[in-house]
Amino acid sequence: MDLESVIYNKNPIKEQSWKTVLTLAYQSLGVVYGDLSTSPLYVYKSTFAEDIQHSETNEEIFGVLSFVFWTLTLIPLLKYVFIVLRADDNGEGGTFALYSLLCRHARVSLLPSTQLADEDLTQYTIDGGGTVQDNKKSNVGSGLKLKSLLEKHKVLQRVLLVLALIGTCMVIGDGVLTPAISVFSAVSGLELSMSKEQHRYVEVPVACVILLFLFALQHYGTHRVGCLFAPVVLTWLLCISAIGVYNIFHWNPHVYQALSPYYMFKFLRKTQKGGWMSLGGILLCITGSEAMYADLGHFSQLSIKIAFTFLVYPSLILAYMGQAAYLSRHHEMESDYRIGFYVSVPRLLRWPVLAIAILQAVVGSQAVITGTFSIIKQCSALGCFPKVKIIHTSSKIHGQIYIPEINWSLMLLCLAIVVGFRDTKRMGNAAGLAVITVMLVTTCLMSLVMILCWHKSVWLAVCFILFFGSIEALYFSASLIKFLEGAWVPIALSFIFLIAMYVWHYGTLKKYEFDVQNKVPINWLLGLGPNLGIVRVKGIGLIHTELVSGIPAIFSHFVTNLPAFHQVVIFLCIKSVPVPHVRPEERFLVGRVGPKEYRLYRCIARYGYRDVHKDDMEFEKDLVCSVAEFIRSDTSEYGLGLGNFEDDTKMTVVGTSASKLEGVKMSIDDDQEDTCPQAEGTSELRVVKSPIIRKRVRFVVPDSPQIDLEAREELHELMEAKEAGMAFIMGHSYVRAKSGSSWIKKVVINYGYDFLRRNSRGPTYALSIPHASTLEVGMIYHV
Repeated sequence: MDLESVIYNKNPIKEQSWKTVLTLAYQSLGVVYGDLSTSPLYVYKSTFAEDIQHSETNEEIFGVLSFVFWTLTLIPLLKYVFIVLRADDNGEGGTFALYSLLCRHARVSLLPSTQLADEDLTQYTIDGGGTVQDNKKSNVGSGLKLKSLLEKHKVLQRVLLVLALIGTCMVIGDGVLTPAISVFSAVSGLELSMSKEQHRYVEVPVACVILLFLFALQHYGTHRVGCLFAPVVLTWLLCISAIGVYNIFHWNPHVYQALSPYYMFKFLRKTQKGGWMSLGGILLCITGSEAMYADLGHFSQLSIKIAFTFLVYPSLILAYMGQAAYLSRHHEMESDYRIGFYVSVPRLLRWPVLAIAILQAVVGSQAVITGTFSIIKQCSALGCFPKVKIIHTSSKIHGQIYIPEINWSLMLLCLAIVVGFRDTKRMGNAAGLAVITVMLVTTCLMSLVMILCWHKSVWLAVCFILFFGSIEALYFSASLIKFLEGAWVPIALSFIFLIAMYVWHYGTLKKYEFDVQNKVPINWLLGLGPNLGIVRVKGIGLIHTELVSGIPAIFSHFVTNLPAFHQVVIFLCIKSVPVPHVRPEERFLVGRVGPKEYRLYRCIARYGYRDVHKDDMEFEKDLVCSVAEFIRSDTSEYGLGLGNFEDDTKMTVVGTSASKLEGVKMSIDDDQEDTCPQAEGTSELRVVKSPIIRKRVRFVVPDSPQIDLEAREELHELMEAKEAGMAFIMGHSYVRAKSGSSWIKKVVINYGYDFLRRNSRGPTYALSIPHASTLEVGMIYHV
């Protein structure tokens, strides 16, 4: 079973048994909660770093515990588990899932190649709550005013895009900072077993070795060791909760009093500015909460809710209460505040707990790295990130990918953070700002989803953003004030990634606009005649274009300068649509360009932002079969309706060959003998060639409905062309700012976009085509 079939054969949540749900909940521990479960290692250590002066009373300790409890309760539990998880995009979550929902409901997408046919996709009409979208309902009340406002003003659309990109950039920044602070904090337990001088020379090298090992294993894929992730996290959660219960009863059974919100006010009243600044450390207790939503596509809502509510949440609360109980009875040892978690562990258990903690840090880091790969793939699919090499490490588990360039970049940045900072405090300041920024972006986008997708009142959305936004803004301000103490790192990283992503998106948009303005009119094609004024040689010419209608300029440039072209020409457009997945039976849009005798076709392959792009011969087979199926089912005289050649936007939806029980099938044999059995109720079209031909192409078509003689002849030509071979023609663009442009635009286009374009990957499906079959046509774009 291939990966595509796995994606579309998932059982709906309704049909899942409790056994399946509980199994998914168990598996989600290793993927979703690895980062969140690691936070007890460094929360108290970061909070009590320097901002709070210790006293003989427990007000500061109880105040921090109260903040931790209510932060965990309000943000991960209330906001994410009970509200945000409901805003899934056909089962997918994350920043781009929210942006995708808004793009479909308010038409605010800046993707240039949008078509009305995309709105007929099955997943396009599913609402954020999992119900079919009601267009009439979405056009009433305050939602209509907001929708028209967003659709009318391009500035607001750009602001929305930049907001989504900021959240994405901070997720990438978190992919750098989380492995650094998790592994470094886990290794810090060595301080209890050696002198301070020895520890200074051991801690950083050991952390760097573990990080090198972690990133070096990425290309093997997490599915090879993923079976160990859930047991490690489960063992860790049981371990910290058991230690927490022991500390509570052994040191201070009255620590439960700190759960009262009254202690938060006492804490801020006593510590004032120092207490406010320490919120940047408390914030780390919710690091990884966004993963519950971002990894929603791998599991179900119910399984994630069960795992957090009944295991992760109570385990974390007990762990934090246990640490607070220990610290409340050890005021005289100020170093205990510096060491953090390990000092509260009983001496006999410190080495086993240290080993489990290091494994847990690796698991938590792995989840963040995988999430970074996933969100970069989504950005690249939606035209907001340069094309990178994406390797699917598992043929069975959807979403397991590896991006070499990003992996090594993350590794170098991560090592630089560890070697440069060398302490948890500054790493915590940096990680905290990245985490809270992503949450603020989610809150802002979520309020728009409530109005536009769920059709709730504006007042409810305002209450949502005021309540959660004010809490997150408080933490954001506490993190931002530590700009010079480490918080500059995520800002600098995000700024660099944001500039690169926006420059790429802007350049791609301008390039597409140039293609649209310079496309060749259909009258030029008709004037050439059926042979296009040149010699038509056997074979298929596959012309890659970004256009969804019209004839690209590279085609006229080609036929004007060369005397021959292929007998069958397919204008291929690979486009992304703002849905997570496109079903295989809705993959292709196929139509004609000009009359039938011209043998010119347009094929648009549509992919969602989480879809797997096939990069092997199977894509070529699906492409040819989709054209053959279109020829078989086409009943119009010209394929354009009443001979209206000016309209080449009328196209037919055709699925992949594997998605159709009935339809044209293609088989390719290496010999001349008929070794392929013919299916019952089908007829066969074949091409008989001389013995020197090694490949034979056959189309097996259903007997019903019968196809006419003209369609059989057209299919015969397509088979001959496929046997002769396929050539891939693509434009090699040189994009330059046109004369009279501002100096900013010249810098962005001539240097920024040109640099990114030269260092980005080509189309994935082109990688499997032999270089001898690839032809590049140079074009200069003055945008």
